[in-house]
Amino acid sequence: MLVIFFAATGVKAQQKSLAQYASTLQGTDSEFKLSNGNTYPTTSLPFGMNAWSPQTGKNGNGWKYQYKAETIRGFQQAHQCSPWSEDYAVFSLMPVSGALTLDENKRATAFSHANEKAFPYYYKVKFNNGLTTEMSPTERGAQLRFAFPKRKAAYVVLDGYIRMSEVKIYPEERKITGYVNNGRYILRGFRNYFVITFDQPFTEYGTWENEKNSIAAGEQTRQGKGVGAYVRFKDGARVQVKVASSYISPEQAELTLRQELGAHASLEDTKAAAEKVWNTLFNRVKVEGGTEADKATFYSCLFRANLFSHQFFEYNEKGEPHYYSPYDGKIYNGYMYTDNGFWDTFRAQFPLNTLIHPTMQGRYMQALLAAQEQCGWLPSWSFPNEGGSMVGNHAISLLTDAWVKGIRTFDPKRALEAYLHEATNKGPWGPANGRQGWKEYYQLGYVPQTKGAYGPVSQTLEYAYDDFCGYQLAKETGHPFYEQVFARQMYNYKNVYDPATGFMRAKDRKGSWLPDFDPYEWGGPYVEGNAWHWVWSVFHDVKGLIGLMGGEANFVAKLDSVFSVPNKVNVGSYGSMIHEMTEMVKADMGQYAHGNQPIQHMVYLYTYAGQPWKTQYHVRNVMRRLYNASPAGYPGDEDQGQTSSWYVMSALGLYSVCPGTDQYVIGSPVFPKATLTLENGNQFIIEAVNNSAENVYIQSATLNGQPYSHHWIRHADIMNGGKLVLQMGPEPAVQRGLGEADKPFSLSK
Repeated sequence: MLVIFFAATGVKAQQKSLAQYASTLQGTDSEFKLSNGNTYPTTSLPFGMNAWSPQTGKNGNGWKYQYKAETIRGFQQAHQCSPWSEDYAVFSLMPVSGALTLDENKRATAFSHANEKAFPYYYKVKFNNGLTTEMSPTERGAQLRFAFPKRKAAYVVLDGYIRMSEVKIYPEERKITGYVNNGRYILRGFRNYFVITFDQPFTEYGTWENEKNSIAAGEQTRQGKGVGAYVRFKDGARVQVKVASSYISPEQAELTLRQELGAHASLEDTKAAAEKVWNTLFNRVKVEGGTEADKATFYSCLFRANLFSHQFFEYNEKGEPHYYSPYDGKIYNGYMYTDNGFWDTFRAQFPLNTLIHPTMQGRYMQALLAAQEQCGWLPSWSFPNEGGSMVGNHAISLLTDAWVKGIRTFDPKRALEAYLHEATNKGPWGPANGRQGWKEYYQLGYVPQTKGAYGPVSQTLEYAYDDFCGYQLAKETGHPFYEQVFARQMYNYKNVYDPATGFMRAKDRKGSWLPDFDPYEWGGPYVEGNAWHWVWSVFHDVKGLIGLMGGEANFVAKLDSVFSVPNKVNVGSYGSMIHEMTEMVKADMGQYAHGNQPIQHMVYLYTYAGQPWKTQYHVRNVMRRLYNASPAGYPGDEDQGQTSSWYVMSALGLYSVCPGTDQYVIGSPVFPKATLTLENGNQFIIEAVNNSAENVYIQSATLNGQPYSHHWIRHADIMNGGKLVLQMGPEPAVQRGLGEADKPFSLSK
């Protein structure tokens, strides 16, 4: 598959810039029943406010692009985190050759992937009818180019998507402005204002609406549900289009267009600028050696690791940031970020940001507390307003992880106050908005299984971890009241461990285990998983979990059994197979379900029990078997950079098992050499001598020339710059690094 893909790009390997290794088609061969990433070909700058994507699915369909599709019906401004949440602030442009065709189904035009190029900085497709579309991004806009077949009528159709919209056509200025108002988590009155300029004059124009596809030829202004516009150019035209948008005002959209695209005379200028941005970033995380396929996988994943969260701020005439708040609708000075579900991304995507984007991470922490002031709650799933999806209160993980790693741009007392409010209340939105079951959690030490409960075992485990983060931040910053409050709950994971079965299990209010336990059964007490997946969710106290399981030998045997037991599924409360189940079965690695977040850290836990070589083996095996750069390149939902960040960090040889501490666990790097060029100007080099697909085991190590036996490394050691040298071999070094100090952090001593 990769050979075919590389041939389709038309780029020889030796001529590639690093940005050309990244394929935005990775993970796009997905559908409702099976996710190979559930991604779309995102054309964007890092953390851009907007992205652009070809659209194969119908308006409103979360699967905006599916690799198996044979037609494209538009090119969308996109923000989508997940197909399950669909998108917001969407409008699309579509070139139409020949007769004017507005209906989204009828205007859909056939194409072949052989005529498609999909890089972070540039997307191009030549349709079967000879019409070509190209686009390159800025942070809040894009430049597109439509080349129509000779002597064929040339139209561009603006589709206003699924809710209220407005268009205004200015023929003399070759311009269309307007707004769209669509999305699941938006305030009343929310608007995405856009401005679109063309470099060719209009020969015809008009408005239309996409419910009945009625046309008003010559009309310049229209407002209503699904309202759009169309413009015609001379036959066979080659049209360049500049687009920008704003959540603040039409005037801000115009300003942004000048700021970001004013100096770009052609699409080539935008393309070159965007490629330079990605190359600069990729060269800061430079890998050497390895196969071409490994590099493609690495940089494709690094690309997706740098898309979410989206910037939700814009720059005024003085170049100062300001933003429309998605929480209260007011305008504020400063930075805001949205489009992230922390249940996914606290694990690896945000820890990766602390390494390569500490300035942005500092601004993000300020934005978290600003969001809490504006809506009364810390975000958990912002898209762009709060959705409250999944479980846990992981904003505290982000805040604590930033603080212990030296990113101290916020007031820790405010953060602790906000978290205590989060942990002792239930908000009006989903289960992760505030804390579902918080009273019972405090009174009983666990969330009981009751009617309407949403994964109470999962909730108990993640609340305990979050309370550890609250405790850790309070302890680090000298706030004994909060330290004592959260210290009481951070061992609550023990209250749902059943020594008779060796699993985390649900209890009723009286403390009795629920009957008819089946560790293969999904749902019920567990969110998107079963007992095999959730027993490992004690990030902060793996040694305590080892103690519950009866010692290191039992713990390792339990880890081993995850891979050796059958990959069978009991659908449980879900009633039928969901895509996460299908993906686990397809992976054929027993009950190891890497396609979803709860178990992704599990392979690193051998290191805590004195058998780090098993971590080294399994990490490399997971990367080899479950990831590649193809359209089927992920083992499940990519999830806002988390699954990609797992790969990036693991391929570097590091992983953040417990965000909120300053340690990364050492695994087994993919490449012989990786160089991190940090924001502070320092470089940290990870060199894996004799590394290969067979030589996955660390034989010995030095840090800055000194022997190094630890299986972890501190954040400060990386940020200070230096060199970690790992000698690799084909057999485990079973006697290396067996001291207690060589094992990573655990709360229990």
